[in-house]
Amino acid sequence: MMLSVVIMYAAFAYDLVRSDFVKLLSLYAALFFLSFKVIQLQKLDWKLLLGFGIVCRLVFLFAIPNLSQDFYRFIWDGRMIAEGINPYLSTPQEWMQSGNFEVVAQSRQLVEGMQSLNASHYTNYPPVSQWVYALAGVLYPKSILGSVIVMRIILIFADVVTFLFLRKLLQQLKLPQHRAFWYFLNPLVIIELTGNLHFEGLMVMCLLISIYLLLKKKWIWAAVLFGLSVSVKLLPLVLLPLFFHYFRKQERLNIYKLIAFYGIIFLTILITFLPFLSVELIQNFGDSVALWFNKFEFNASIYYVIRWIGFQTVGWNIIGIAGKILPIIVLFAVLALSLFEKNNSEKTLFVNMLFALSIYFLLSTTVHPWYVITPLAISIFTNYKYLLVWSFTVIFSYSAYCINGFNEQLWLVGLEYVLVIGFLIYEFNSSEKIKLF
Repeated sequence: MMLSVVIMYAAFAYDLVRSDFVKLLSLYAALFFLSFKVIQLQKLDWKLLLGFGIVCRLVFLFAIPNLSQDFYRFIWDGRMIAEGINPYLSTPQEWMQSGNFEVVAQSRQLVEGMQSLNASHYTNYPPVSQWVYALAGVLYPKSILGSVIVMRIILIFADVVTFLFLRKLLQQLKLPQHRAFWYFLNPLVIIELTGNLHFEGLMVMCLLISIYLLLKKKWIWAAVLFGLSVSVKLLPLVLLPLFFHYFRKQERLNIYKLIAFYGIIFLTILITFLPFLSVELIQNFGDSVALWFNKFEFNASIYYVIRWIGFQTVGWNIIGIAGKILPIIVLFAVLALSLFEKNNSEKTLFVNMLFALSIYFLLSTTVHPWYVITPLAISIFTNYKYLLVWSFTVIFSYSAYCINGFNEQLWLVGLEYVLVIGFLIYEFNSSEKIKLF
């Protein structure tokens, strides 16, 4: 069975094009079923499953990512830094039009690979991610595959560290330790992190180490690691309000310690940005992040319903309005969780983190498959399984990519969220939580 999984991952890595959705879905469904079957049969032999997970990742080592072209932008940014150029101050298109394209090796190939949408916008990847891109740029300044291998090795290492801290946290919470494999052997995690080089894996590693240190009362280092996780991807900022009640219970509302915790987080973020800091960076980075709320649309749930209502009532796409209102709703929802829900126990803190991230993504205008990985990691520490369902159904979104371009299949998007939200409602109302194995 394990050999079959490895062979299918090899087919996924080296013999699949994104537009062949039937093959993509068939392979993914088979991998999903067999991977969880392996966990069920071998869950007590964690060393065997750890080795198996590493082998599944190493299968991708020499493959060029085939489901996402974001890695071309990572390489571009890294090579800019390697040449001493701030990647936040210009777009690839601007750089190419300036006539200086020869400074970045394989610049034409990189820009064509990332495509015009990405090349026309300023980078929105925070500094810690940029450091990894820069390392790849220094080690392999003229090889795309070489740069891919460097980033892939780092992400595999991050996944292994994540697995170890998943087990530590599960042990501390007195939960079954084999749950760590629901993340580590999940095909979504392997394909999107190792396969497609998305840096959620590095962010999740820093976030889980931060939470572990916090539960061990090492709140200063916990704050530093939390700040580093934000400097990989900005998403953990959504979780910040949830620590209020935890500090209230664990530290008897030592307001100075709480303020210091938040202060160290933001100081860490600032320090990581210092090598790139300028007025133009703040403007460009802010503009780039705003695009995700006010312009981009992909695999959304509640927003698509709002968009349809907008077309029916005013006759045009209201993303410009909805993109400003929905983040405010998310903010108030997270504040409600932090103020009215008691996050004063470790398990409750994880549940509210899961709900905060779920609310954020259910109200987002853009939900790429790899976005689901962070709430998936948090869900391991709760009794809710709807993120496992989502980690399967989110693959339906790849049906949008066809030979002739991009054509989102809204009925599949609808099916994805009906299954996820339906399962969530069932779990929320059920007195008995579903036992997987």
